[in-house]
Formats: sequence, structure tokens, C-alpha cells
Amino acid sequence: MSDIRIATADDQILLDKEAKYCSYGDTVHYIEPPRIFSRCEGSYVWDTEDQAYLDLQMWYSAVNFGYANPRLNNALKQQIDTLPQIASQYLHKGKIELSEMIAVDAKNKFGLDGRVHFNVGGSQSIEDSLKVVRNATNGKSLMFAFEGGYHGRTLGASSITSSYRYRRRYGHFGERAQFIPFPYHFRGPKGMTKEEYGSHCVQQFARLFETEYNGVWDPKVGQSEYAAFYVEPIQGTGGYVIPPMNFYRELKHVLDQHGILMVSDEIQMGFYRTGKLWSIEHFDVQPDVIVFGKALTNGLNPLGGIWAREELINPKIFPPGSTHSTFASNPLGTAVGLEMFKMTNEVDYGAMVMAKGKYFLEGLQDLQKRFPIIGDVDGLGLALRCEICGPDGFTPDKATLDYMVEEGMKGDMVVDGQKLGLILDVGGYYKNVITLAPSLEISYPEIDLGLKLLEQLLVRATTR
Repeated sequence: MSDIRIATADDQILLDKEAKYCSYGDTVHYIEPPRIFSRCEGSYVWDTEDQAYLDLQMWYSAVNFGYANPRLNNALKQQIDTLPQIASQYLHKGKIELSEMIAVDAKNKFGLDGRVHFNVGGSQSIEDSLKVVRNATNGKSLMFAFEGGYHGRTLGASSITSSYRYRRRYGHFGERAQFIPFPYHFRGPKGMTKEEYGSHCVQQFARLFETEYNGVWDPKVGQSEYAAFYVEPIQGTGGYVIPPMNFYRELKHVLDQHGILMVSDEIQMGFYRTGKLWSIEHFDVQPDVIVFGKALTNGLNPLGGIWAREELINPKIFPPGSTHSTFASNPLGTAVGLEMFKMTNEVDYGAMVMAKGKYFLEGLQDLQKRFPIIGDVDGLGLALRCEICGPDGFTPDKATLDYMVEEGMKGDMVVDGQKLGLILDVGGYYKNVITLAPSLEISYPEIDLGLKLLEQLLVRATTR
């Protein structure tokens, strides 16, 4: 293996300028020196030395349909030449038609009427959902959320994100969350099946409502102090943890009994990442609110939003001006979003993603058999996880995964005569999980290539 990579002279000039002029608050450097990239296409990005890297995290699942997707890029270009911008208080065709697509789809799937509300990204849309929820529950500001859950880093979103470090220096601003254990079966109690553990977690949650002395329920008036439960159906930053299929159905039953809304955060897992438009569809429940972002525009434009049930968001209860953003429902973003829906409606994306995910997961399972440091692999569609552990196959090993990430970014691995790097994302409660979110357009040969590159990194990690 190679030594530590040194930045080129041109890159070092830029890095010196970054160190002087750029806030470090909006980024994280996972390797030193950080790479500077110059172009991208499909499943690959290239640095300033024209070294190619296979990307298996695709901008935290924002680029589901591949870098520089020609069809989606062209939709953006065409919109630039017609109606590139207009103030959000004025209407344009794209906003209306995209809202219709999402709302009609929800009606067909969940049997619920609802409306769509746009904003400029995931965290901002979480903020809007908090307004909808608080407004509909007479101002209740307490929420349930999961241990391991991530909903963003704005003030409201960080208050329902389980990592204290994201809000430690800023305090709370309105919302507060009680964090409930997620059914993380690999690290759960032994002796239970995955489904039994899911039921166990629901039963533990339901105990909070047994008497008034558990602190969340007044049985005399039948009211909870909590407004909503924010869920990521598949945990994202928490390590792509996939719950048992019975879990949300049982959880929703408890919530409905006590008048608590379910908000499904689909920002990272939406738009076919798991083989369905929304990951909550796998679990046979009706969400009250869906929050989306990222891949709606394939990362080409900051646009996110929410869908909410008619009873929560109709103009009488959530009137004009309830929230506002200058760039909400901007025509460039809605044009790409519309084209994304048209594109995914022409091909059975669900079947395609599930088939590719099954193939990729089988490859990971084969690596798990050959490398004891892989404690767990799992996947749903093309949301896949590979948990790196110590020799016992269970003790979290963050240091080894950090090493693998750094080695992958050296760009010095060779497969079939081609020199490549590999971009991996790190997640999990102990930061020891490779969270794999490849392009949904990834080819089977590219999946094979990714598995070969992962194998090389595992060999380096176990023989260093």
C-alpha cells in the first residue's frame, strides 16, 4: 500500500485559502489532506489529478440517479431557458404538477387526502413539519424520536436528533424530544428473533402510557403531552439500521390509540433508495406527515418539502404565510423533480432496485463469511450496511473503518489494470458502519467492482 498522499501544489494553494477564508462550521474533513474534485459522471468522481473514485455513498443518498444524469440535467437546462426563477408568492406550473404527483401517489398508497408544502432542503422541511405538527396539536412542543435518529442540524431539527453534540453549544429552541430505543437487532438482547425484538421495543414504549406516573399521558382526559413521533423508517446516519417488518405497524397502533402523529423522515431513504418511493411503504402503515428532500432533484437543486394529511395542512388550519422561504418551490427544482417522477414511472424502479440490492447484499454476505471483522451486513433495496468490528465480530471497531476510508481515498487500488479510489460513508452508533448508498443506476459490473475494492480494503485492514 502507498504512503500518505500529499496534496499537489495547486491543491495546496486552495487548501491554504480554505483554511483562511472558509468557515469550518459547514463541513467535515474526513481525511487529511481533503480531496478537491473536478468532475463527476455516473457512479464516479474525479479529483484534480484526474484520478477516478467509485462513489458508493452518492452525496449521502442525494444523487440517487447518478452524477450528471443526462435526462435530469437537461430538464434543468431547459427550465433555465424558460422560467429560471420567480418569487415564491407567484404560481408556476411545475409547483402545482409536482404537488399533484406526490399527493395523488399518497392517496393511492395510503388512502389519505393531503397537500404538499415545499422548502429549500431537508432540515428546513423538518422545521416546517414541526410547525404543522405543533399547530395541529394546540402548540404541543414535545416529540418522540429514536436513539440513533438524525433529522438535521437547524435548531428545531437538532432538538429531535439524538446526538447531543449537535445542540450542546446552542441549547433548545422550543421542541424537545424523548429518545426511544430503536430495534437494532444486531446489538439487541440475545435470544429474540428480529420480529420478537421489534414487538418488545413497542411494548416497552407502550408502558409509558400505562399510568399518569410514567409522565407522558393523562388518562382522565385521554391526552398525551407529546405531539408526534419522528421516525426514519430506515435509520440513516445511525447506520442504515433496518427494523423488523412488524415494528412500525405495532408502533403506529400505540400512537393512534393516544392521538400522537407519525412523521416519516424520508430525506435520506426516499425516492426509491429502498426499492419504493417512500421507505415507510415497506411497513404497511399510514404516516400522518412525510418529509422529503435530497434526491428529489438528484442533488441538482436545493428543494425539499412535506406531504401532510388534509386535516393537518388544509388552508383553514394552516393558512397562507404559516411558513415562507424566498426560494421555496423554485421552478428549477420543481422541473427536475417532475422529470424524476416521469423517469421513474417509465421503468419499474422498485423491481430494478430490489434486484440490484439483493445482488449487492449477497456479495457483502460473501465478504462477511471470509472476513471475521464484518459483524453484520443487511440491506433493503440499495440501502446497505456493513458493520466493522473487532476479531470477535461484535465489538465496534471505529479505528479500522477509519483506516479503510483513508485507504480508499488514496486512489491507489488496482482492479483489472485500472487504478481507482473508493468513496465510503461512515455511520452507526459507534461510527463503525459502512453505509452504502450507491447510484440506483449502478450497473452489475460496477457492483462487482465495488465488492472487489471493498475486499482489497478489508485485506489491507486485516494484514496491516
